[in-house]
Amino acid sequence: MPLSTWLKAGTCAAALTLAMASVATAAPASTRVAAVTLRYDDTRAGGWEAAIAAGVASWNANVSNVRLVEAAPGTTAEIVIVATTGWPQATLGPVRPGRQVRVELGSQAVSDGYDKTRIAAHELGHSLGLPDTKPGPCSQLMSGSSAGTACTNAVPDAREKSRVQSAYASAALAPADGRTLVDAP
Repeated sequence: MPLSTWLKAGTCAAALTLAMASVATAAPASTRVAAVTLRYDDTRAGGWEAAIAAGVASWNANVSNVRLVEAAPGTTAEIVIVATTGWPQATLGPVRPGRQVRVELGSQAVSDGYDKTRIAAHELGHSLGLPDTKPGPCSQLMSGSSAGTACTNAVPDAREKSRVQSAYASAALAPADGRTLVDAP
């Protein structure tokens, strides 16, 4: 075989090797899932606005697969939040876009000394698919009232964050549980 043929073959082989190497080392395609946006309506939760805003901010800061946003006037919200005189309770999710769950922020828990922001974040956790983990320590947001009135933690722990991330990894996953969880001690 003439030298020029060997050089052409060698050059082609080198070019192919370099091309394959760049493909093999190229950054993988993004596997990040677009966040599911859920709207909440707190227009019937007078006196709880600051606690709701803080609870929403806590969830938005700690999970990336779902975003909670205030519903614009005249739009339908997936999470309807109301103030009541009883014990806090919520529909167990995970709620999906176009579906609806209800959160009741009960003043009885506040009268008994429980923290409003923790209550709001806890009840939103139910809407996102988390059940109660009673009894549990203050470090677990979903331990709810079992952590005692001194507990003001409104931040989900690593396990709670992971469960919500998994629940919203795909908007087509399992529908909401639908049970109403009452958080009385």
